[in-house]
Amino acid sequence: MAEAVEVGVEKKRPVSGEDRRLQVVVVTPERTALEQEADFVALPLHDGELGVLPGRAPAIGRLGYGELRTKTGETTRRYFVDGGFVQIRDDVVTVLTSRAIAAEKIDAAAATQELQKAEHLRAVTPEELAAKTRGVARARAMLRVKAH
Repeated sequence: MAEAVEVGVEKKRPVSGEDRRLQVVVVTPERTALEQEADFVALPLHDGELGVLPGRAPAIGRLGYGELRTKTGETTRRYFVDGGFVQIRDDVVTVLTSRAIAAEKIDAAAATQELQKAEHLRAVTPEELAAKTRGVARARAMLRVKAH
């Protein structure tokens, strides 16, 4: 039986994520690092954190270095993402990043070594200073994700 639709009345989308889920896809140059459904996603934008629930308006953003979290039911999964971009559209969150590492797979010793190396870089020109700043921020973010 066909559903009756009133003229001029817009059908409302579900407000909460109870009826719908997000499709989360994280892609690196080498592989698809993550493809899963989630109730909620938190993303590290370059200027702060963005939380996404089903039904969110479309958006595109630039990612910073930091933690991407997905929550499905009572399970939270955490990843380090190494900058990139995110597109949110029709309950699909697509992340393009140069590197995505599950929190439990981060090598703290290697990240600490990366931080020390970045801190000791010679920075005379603006380009060298920018590279040093990026390296320090990247390594510190990775250590924060590992520590939580």
